[in-house]
Amino acid sequence: MTEQAILGSPETSARGQSSDRTGWGAVLALALCVSTLIASEFMPVSILTPIASDLHLTEGAAGQAISVSGLFAVLTSLSISTMTRGIDRRTLLLSLTALMLASGLLVAFAPNFAMLMAGRALLGVVIGGFWSMSAATVMRLVPERQVPRALAMLNGGNAVATTVAAPLGSFLGQYIGWRGAFFLVVPLAVVTFVWQWLTLPSMPSEAAKEQRSALGVLRRPNARLGMAAVALLFAGQFALFTYLRPFLETVTRLDVSALSGVLLVMGIAGVIGTWLIGRMAARSLSTPLILAPLALAAIACGLVALGSFAGPTTALLTLWGMIGTGAPVAWWTWVARRFPDDAESAGGLLVAVVQLAITLGAAGGGILFDAAGYRTTFLASAGLLGASALLAVLDARASCSVEA
Repeated sequence: MTEQAILGSPETSARGQSSDRTGWGAVLALALCVSTLIASEFMPVSILTPIASDLHLTEGAAGQAISVSGLFAVLTSLSISTMTRGIDRRTLLLSLTALMLASGLLVAFAPNFAMLMAGRALLGVVIGGFWSMSAATVMRLVPERQVPRALAMLNGGNAVATTVAAPLGSFLGQYIGWRGAFFLVVPLAVVTFVWQWLTLPSMPSEAAKEQRSALGVLRRPNARLGMAAVALLFAGQFALFTYLRPFLETVTRLDVSALSGVLLVMGIAGVIGTWLIGRMAARSLSTPLILAPLALAAIACGLVALGSFAGPTTALLTLWGMIGTGAPVAWWTWVARRFPDDAESAGGLLVAVVQLAITLGAAGGGILFDAAGYRTTFLASAGLLGASALLAVLDARASCSVEA
């Protein structure tokens, strides 16, 4: 065998490099899509009052524009893999991006509450559909060893958008109004659509293959362990995170500018943590799955002990932002590793579990916060996070047994 045959011809090598570049170009396009989606999802938080005033609604009614997107995200994530069987995934992703554009137009020009809710419902469909397919899509775009890095890039787009969405929406709303702030989604969606059109390869759906539904994935014992661990992780996170502002105002006694600074630092730390945990997951998946919730539990306990001191509290919350924002990267890598043949269905189930866990965690945390104060709420958060780590240990052991 010649050296050229062993090493590959220059033409073959060039095609491989070109394919890698195209794959990463598509990943970058998907990361932009994530940023636009998350910015759209959380934009109403900072401009709820002008939305309510303009449409003659109560702020509570306007707030349903946030919850309706979560509801439709859950419904879509549970059904999209089976409802779109046989459709090329490139076509499906482009269609979802077009729906994101339509959602931006509907919300920006909504004459009434019904049209606002319709636009937000469309956004929920995009969120559920896109995140359900994200792991499976990334697995088809880049080599296996680079999947954690690519998933970290997607979640990096998530972290950046989460950091800037609320303050940017508030700032823009002062100058161009809430409708103008939402309309900015439209040109971003157009750029995302064109970029995906140019970089996404054809990804035919494996129509001939019998795929599980999202709920059907739960028949696997390791799926039940992992999904329970995910649910406890996000419920524990949002039982605490949702009530950080009243905690910082009443216990740490920060003013609004200092509070905003702490939240900004948490967001920046989250971008860094997403990259670090992505690298960690690539080397040893079980490590971040177990250590991340343990670290968050320790931070929750630390906030109970040191919450009245601004310096230690800021340091603890910086670590919380770094670890909490990066933790989903490990779980998306878990989907790619544990369910390579059912990544879409497992991804859909993961999205549904996360959305429901966030809702229940925030609601339960609110009940505890009102009834027993922040200490009980934060310690309950620590308990949920510790239980998540325990289930992650059991999941790692079950995986080792299967591989053995």
